[in-house]
Amino acid sequence: MRHLITPLLLALLTGCATAPTQNATPPVCNCAEPTKPAPVTARYTPQDWSALPDWPGDGALAEWPAWLESCKRLKARPAWKDGCAAAQQLNPTSPLQVRSYFETYFQPVQVSTSEGADTGLITGYYEPLLKGSTAPKPGSVPLYSTPDDLLDIELGDLYPELKGLRLRGRVEGRKVVPYWDSSEIASGKAQLSGKTLVWVDDPIEAFFLQVQGSGRVRLDDGSLLRVGYAEQNGHPYKSIGKWLIDRGELKASEASMQGIQGWARAHPDRLRELLAANPSFVFFRVLPSADGGPIGALNAPLTDGYSAAVDARFIPLGTPLYVATTLPNQDTPLNRILHAQDTGGAIRGPVRLDLFWGYGADAGAQAGKMKQPGRIWLIWPKGADLPVSK
Repeated sequence: MRHLITPLLLALLTGCATAPTQNATPPVCNCAEPTKPAPVTARYTPQDWSALPDWPGDGALAEWPAWLESCKRLKARPAWKDGCAAAQQLNPTSPLQVRSYFETYFQPVQVSTSEGADTGLITGYYEPLLKGSTAPKPGSVPLYSTPDDLLDIELGDLYPELKGLRLRGRVEGRKVVPYWDSSEIASGKAQLSGKTLVWVDDPIEAFFLQVQGSGRVRLDDGSLLRVGYAEQNGHPYKSIGKWLIDRGELKASEASMQGIQGWARAHPDRLRELLAANPSFVFFRVLPSADGGPIGALNAPLTDGYSAAVDARFIPLGTPLYVATTLPNQDTPLNRILHAQDTGGAIRGPVRLDLFWGYGADAGAQAGKMKQPGRIWLIWPKGADLPVSK
């Protein structure tokens, strides 16, 4: 969802006005409009393959299944047709074959901001395993499916100039107002009767499940329930780690996922206050309990270590990428081909990426520690027009 706020969108979000009818003059909003920062855009710079550190990097064979999954979604598009057709015929047995293939059909294009910054933040995420049950227990919290009163409006359907903007909210009287925030949902204000999918034993684990977007819950009978992102309440994601840092509860170096979990368990009386610092709330759906990674925004299963969440306004989904960064909390280089197969509410900006580490505790340990600087190149079809920032 784009975050460029127009006066009309501000009016709808704040409840200061009702949506105008087609061809009507938009109503005046009496609320003070905040100062808007200049919109972020991207710069795309074609480069030689020699500019990519250690090209083709580590794991050039391990990433190939992820690329084939992306090609299933890209192969009908003219720019990707030849490259994907060739990929289907190739069964590489060495990194040199992978290198030759990409150099034949693609070119590297470095991504930077419009101000010229070519280094950004590389983080990690994973598919967690939680404990839960079909009935509530002391201290357990529910995972909800999408509420019936949550509106999800594509504003471009009404106003072409708002293409790409979505509004989530609810109807109150004759006005569209913001949907309940996370603390209001926790206090029972939302209409969620009959929407509980499962009860999760640990509230802080449930919070990080919302951050990750998908996971598995082991029930009391030993069976596994797989859940994935269905909807979100429309409120922006705000970092609870930053909230702890700003209040002197944790140092910046301590504000990893593990550090935040440790603080929460040491201060159960302040857990509700902590979670209320992030007004965003995620609703889930039950997914087939199949093997393989969770399904990302590209509608492809994610591959451990080789799939990534990106900001699709700047990096088109399905694009193979080359990323130069380091291992979590280390200076050891991590240079490899990744595939843009997912998105995330906290993944914003041109040079921004979230690496999918896989499933379970080991993957969570890596993801929770990863907060590294890095550079990103598109591996872009030769001769194709470069992307345009949305």
